[in-house]
Amino acid sequence: MEHHLGIILFNDLPNPNLISHNTLIKCSIGKSHKIAAVAYNRMRESGILANSFTFTFLLSCFASFQKLRCGETVHGHVLKIGYSCSVFVMNNLLDFYSKCAADLGVVVKVFDEMSERDAVSWNTMIRAYMSCGEVACAMRLFEAMPGKNLVSWNTVVLGLVKGGKSGRMELADEVFQRMPERNSVSWNTMISGYIKLGELGSARELFDQMPERSIASWTTMVSGYATNGDIASARTVFDQMPSKNVISWNAMMAGCVSNNAFDEALSVFQEMLVDGRCRPDQTTLISILSACTHLNLLEHGSWIESYMRKNKFELSLPLGNALIDMFAKCGDLEIAEIIFHKMHRRCIITWTTMISGLAVNGRCREALDLFDTMCAEGQEPDDVIFIAVLSACTHGGLLVEGKALFNRMVQDFGIEARIEHYGCMVDVLARAGQIEEAIRFTESMHLEANSVIWATLLSACKLHGNKDLLEFLNRKSVEQEPNNANYLKLITDLSSSAGQWQEASIFRVAAREQGRMVTGCSSIHVGESVLEFVAKDTSHPQRKEVYKALRSLNRQMKPLFGVNVDSTVSG
Repeated sequence: MEHHLGIILFNDLPNPNLISHNTLIKCSIGKSHKIAAVAYNRMRESGILANSFTFTFLLSCFASFQKLRCGETVHGHVLKIGYSCSVFVMNNLLDFYSKCAADLGVVVKVFDEMSERDAVSWNTMIRAYMSCGEVACAMRLFEAMPGKNLVSWNTVVLGLVKGGKSGRMELADEVFQRMPERNSVSWNTMISGYIKLGELGSARELFDQMPERSIASWTTMVSGYATNGDIASARTVFDQMPSKNVISWNAMMAGCVSNNAFDEALSVFQEMLVDGRCRPDQTTLISILSACTHLNLLEHGSWIESYMRKNKFELSLPLGNALIDMFAKCGDLEIAEIIFHKMHRRCIITWTTMISGLAVNGRCREALDLFDTMCAEGQEPDDVIFIAVLSACTHGGLLVEGKALFNRMVQDFGIEARIEHYGCMVDVLARAGQIEEAIRFTESMHLEANSVIWATLLSACKLHGNKDLLEFLNRKSVEQEPNNANYLKLITDLSSSAGQWQEASIFRVAAREQGRMVTGCSSIHVGESVLEFVAKDTSHPQRKEVYKALRSLNRQMKPLFGVNVDSTVSG
């Protein structure tokens, strides 16, 4: 909007001068290369001579849009007007080619032809070599550099660290040790490099050696520990920070969420609000909404939405998507739809999130209708959204629609089916009782069926009482994952229900030999606490009440659905 107003004001000027043209070109960087080109051409037509700032702004603008041809034209004008002797202009030309040229040849040519070079020239060339993986060339140029400054040393260290290889990290350490002086960028770059390789001990050793630690240094360590799954150490470092900014808080919260410590993320968020020195930003709220989604905390998520409105947060794409996901998964589909319709811009993630929300809440036909609306509005579907719509068909028992969508995906949109798409189709066929067709479909797949697909077919056999296929499916499941105790338990139960007691006994022994199965687990939020429930848990303080409720559910469900809650539960 501001850029658009700037153009209107520029056009209203009776006699725009060099400064006016340069200002418009500068304001076009990252916004519109066409406007910059038009402004430059008008300036030339008016007989106004460009200066070094004109060329600098033009090259920056064209670089931001990867417009190599436009930059080459400017290069010609630079040589024609006589600015090739300006180290300022030539440095920008060097930077432009390092970002836009297909190979390093033209960059090297510009560097070699420069009549004068300064530290920026050398640093830009070194950075260009490093970004293309030409480490040996970069090091030779660095060693030949006449007047190395701190930026030069940091450029080399950063280039080596970005390679992400152990050998390069050793070379980076050698350069780091040779540095005549270091700043926080030097230290933080090395620490980040070690963290990227998972060498937290080396990172911590450097961190402890730092003469002065900035907030960025502390935050790097917090993020490093969290990225490597050590939330306890991340929290210790975080609590030791003498001061924090919003990035520090976000790093701690994001680390908790990525390590499934959702309750801890909420606790950190509450501390941030009580502390009051840093205002949450969009990144903060996205992390906390993710925690609320995983813990099914609708009340907390609703508070976040109210906080957004009260503090006039922009409903950006990422934030809108996070809100829709939270409300839909927590069961408040009405608010999810309101937010969806409020969003002025939608991406494929927005549509996918809303369609998935409708599907998991049982509104499967509406999910398919929304998919059709999306296609009608010109949004190209991807493979992920087809998983969502095929899942809607599975949940809703929409066999005909599922087949049609699968065919559209492959034939109309040219999307190659993934194992998840095949899994949805097998599930929708099996739920409809078309088990033999589901098996034929499975055997026709271009991918090998995984154990989940065979387990889906096994469960369908029990649901529809098809004992004839049980032995075939048992064999297939065991062939896929012979060591999976959970699948062996499923086969045992199905064999028992079919009266195949000898087979059931064999699989029961196998299951025991493979060790413990993955234990079922769920959690709910009560008051200020998140309570976790584990299958066959005898340590829960309210286990007697829990198992009493389970037995009550068992009595009510068995005559209605033939479902039996595990009869081995005990108080």
